[in-house]
Amino acid sequence: MAALQLPAGSVGVVEPRSIYFAEPLKLASGASFGPYSLMVETYGELNAARSNAVLVCHALNASHHVAGIHADNPKDVGWWDNMVGPGKALDTDRFFVIGINNLGSCFGSTGPSSIDPATGTPYGAAFPVLTVEDWVNAQARVADELGIERFAAVMGGSLGGMQALHWAIAYPERLGHCVVVASTPRLSAQNIGFNEVARRAIITDPDFHGGNYYAHDTVPRRGLAVARMVGHITYLSDDDMAEKFGRAQRAPGADGAFRYGYDVEFEVESYLRYQGEKFSNYFDANTYLLITRALDYFDPSKDTKGDLARALGKVTAKFLVTSFTTDWRFPPERSREIVEALLRNGRPVTYAEIDAPHGHDAFLLDDSRYHELVSAYYDRIAKELDLGGRTASRLANGTAVIDAPAGGAL
Repeated sequence: MAALQLPAGSVGVVEPRSIYFAEPLKLASGASFGPYSLMVETYGELNAARSNAVLVCHALNASHHVAGIHADNPKDVGWWDNMVGPGKALDTDRFFVIGINNLGSCFGSTGPSSIDPATGTPYGAAFPVLTVEDWVNAQARVADELGIERFAAVMGGSLGGMQALHWAIAYPERLGHCVVVASTPRLSAQNIGFNEVARRAIITDPDFHGGNYYAHDTVPRRGLAVARMVGHITYLSDDDMAEKFGRAQRAPGADGAFRYGYDVEFEVESYLRYQGEKFSNYFDANTYLLITRALDYFDPSKDTKGDLARALGKVTAKFLVTSFTTDWRFPPERSREIVEALLRNGRPVTYAEIDAPHGHDAFLLDDSRYHELVSAYYDRIAKELDLGGRTASRLANGTAVIDAPAGGAL
């Protein structure tokens, strides 16, 4: 058998583990759920002081598989492999990085497709509605299981950034730094609307069967594919889509003539159909419903009558908040809300607004300014914790960075 070819800087072959929790988890809805299991991967080594742990929270369609590859599927590279690894921005030579697949997901943690021990059949529609708060509370149990009392940082992009923010609110004593990338303190009406369109596409698919499609040996693929198509459009910027596809036709007739029908006419249509169909082959429809609803519900300021600064009043972590200029799903204005609320509380925060053309998906890509920014911030954390390693990175041009100490102003 040929040796595995690892990408440069890879953490290498990693093996997930499942952690079982017998005690039910109290949910924000008032219900309880359990027992349950969560899938976990770790990278790097936990130091003797247990001070170098970093939790990476995942977004909608990601999982615990943050970096590296699996021996049985070398093509399945971790979703943030360009960010996490030896010598990378989140350097596993210095930090012990943890990825957790959230409760309700479909990548190994207990979710709607898991078997309900009370019935011997999949939970399906009986699986409870979850929130970001529920996920964070479950993650805290994993930290307890691993013997980690305090994280050097909790980090996430998009929905992962919401989880990082809630960590700082709910467990202020358990993290030193909070890294929030391309995220928001709450969804806009437009974003809730996009999520509802996606959910209706799934729920009205004839193969959905009220969420209990497992018993019918079918999958609502058409609805799930359309949901993904809608979501995918929101992840890209108009400029990025124009550059990739423009108005190019898939198979034009002579002299570029249209075919005058409803099959694929333009390249962008072909791309979206491909993305939707691929997604429907590996993601669970009930999980998609669950996660998009958790996105809708997240709002730290709900109990403070919209006052985000009051909601963040007990936060003690230092923050890095990063946004991208062409992200219209979670635009820079939403990140600035977080920054301004932190400054009103006198919390130290570094804010970067990166001029990148890729829309919301920019947080997953290889923009050098973005990665150098994150690298420099983790250099600061390493110095603070006396972890050793590199000198501070130098930021490239094109990134607006505001580094405000406690009591500063945006």
